[in-house]
Amino acid sequence: MKKTIFVAVIMIFTLGAITTFASNNDKKVITENPAIPIKTDNKLTTAEENSLKNRIEEIRSTDKSGMSATEKSELRKESREIKKNVRKNGSVVYIGGTTLLIIILIILLI
Repeated sequence: MKKTIFVAVIMIFTLGAITTFASNNDKKVITENPAIPIKTDNKLTTAEENSLKNRIEEIRSTDKSGMSATEKSELRKESREIKKNVRKNGSVVYIGGTTLLIIILIILLI
């Protein structure tokens, strides 16, 4: 008898806990990073691309032997930012090796 009551009490607590965790509270959390990225059109014009390419060539052609370490690091950071901007605005699709292998297998099987 005591065992049956013990099992019944345990079942009541476990079934009650499931319904409390399953409740739907309509609390909205505002985050800084939205889940859906907003698409913006950030295409560079040809004049901007040419000016960025010219700046990269200037950085490459400068004599860095007389510069301090901080000046060199600033130039490296600037060139990285320019390259990121150019790559970001280009429409390039990267396909991994495994993905490429799966695509080839699917083509061969069909």
